[in-house]
Amino acid sequence: MSAPAESPAVSTDAPLAGARRLIVKIGSALLVDDHNIRRDWLDSVADDIAVLRARGVEVVVVTSGAIAVGREHLGLVGRPLRLEEKQAAAATGQIRLAAVYQETLARHGITVAQVLLTLDDTEMRRRHLNGRATIEALLKLGAVPVINENDTVATAEIRFGDNDRLAARVAQMISADTLVLLSDIDGLYTADPRKDPDARHIPVVTEVTPEITAMAGEPPPGYSSGGMVTKIAAARIAMAAGCRMAIAKGKRLNPLAALLEPPAAGGAPATWFLPQAEPLTARKRWIAGALKPHGRLTVDAGAVAALARGGSLLPAGVRAVEGEFERGDLVQVLGPDGREVGRGLSAYSAEDARRLAGRRSAEIEALLGYRGRDEVIHRDDLVVG
Repeated sequence: MSAPAESPAVSTDAPLAGARRLIVKIGSALLVDDHNIRRDWLDSVADDIAVLRARGVEVVVVTSGAIAVGREHLGLVGRPLRLEEKQAAAATGQIRLAAVYQETLARHGITVAQVLLTLDDTEMRRRHLNGRATIEALLKLGAVPVINENDTVATAEIRFGDNDRLAARVAQMISADTLVLLSDIDGLYTADPRKDPDARHIPVVTEVTPEITAMAGEPPPGYSSGGMVTKIAAARIAMAAGCRMAIAKGKRLNPLAALLEPPAAGGAPATWFLPQAEPLTARKRWIAGALKPHGRLTVDAGAVAALARGGSLLPAGVRAVEGEFERGDLVQVLGPDGREVGRGLSAYSAEDARRLAGRRSAEIEALLGYRGRDEVIHRDDLVVG
């Protein structure tokens, strides 16, 4: 089984200009000032999102701020919060936060969808697939998903730097090609520029080495729960998923528009972490070599030919199902002669796949009692070779 060939490297001049599916992470320190949302600033970000969407870019927002916004309304300012108080603040703050995003994007006729996740939702296979399918559907319908961690029910997840890593996990989940972490600093430096006047800005990173990791400093004061340490951790996740990531200064108005041009042409400086492959290539590499198959699907000659042409595996082409597996598990695909022709992530459990084998996609709902995917394995979840 061979992994797919790498895609050409993206230009390092202005990588945001080449984005197709973009995730923007907004932290509390940028969004909230003295417990109030910086509406003028958020309006400028919404304006940028509208410009990007007009260029054909799908945009997802991962936002912090629910706890910071909600604590004032519950009289919880001026002291550290207990876990249950953080969750209570998140419950009331999330409503206000979602309403502001809805209002500012509605100025451009853009529909907002609120999605609450925990890290477990991005890592447990079936929950990962459900979250991915929901976000994919929202993007297809033209909405902007606004994602926040589900702090109301999270426990250990309310900790240092959650939303940096959560944004990277979402990028991995939906195969985003670009992630922008808006920060209080314009990227990674060789040392903390607040303390070392000789610190140099690093515009491009192609590998997160121990030296790069060592350059991360302490988190800044204020509402932010992250810092450069968590941003480097996010970069590792994003790059492994084939997603390029930027750390960019977000305090200015229209911070995303400022990244559409290279610094030499007046654009804002940033540190870009550039992977060696595109998201789909990275995902298929992971499928090809990093997982143990849970079952086997034997297909007919017509299905083998369709897969070789880049198609998906439809139920009609399946002749036999072996093993016990769940939706999202890795399975081998065997040709009529028993040789492996591919492997991929099944859209159905073994039990359901047996019911569908040899049948037309139009019969799925009648056979299973629900309308699932038309494919047993979608081509994006399939490696052939």
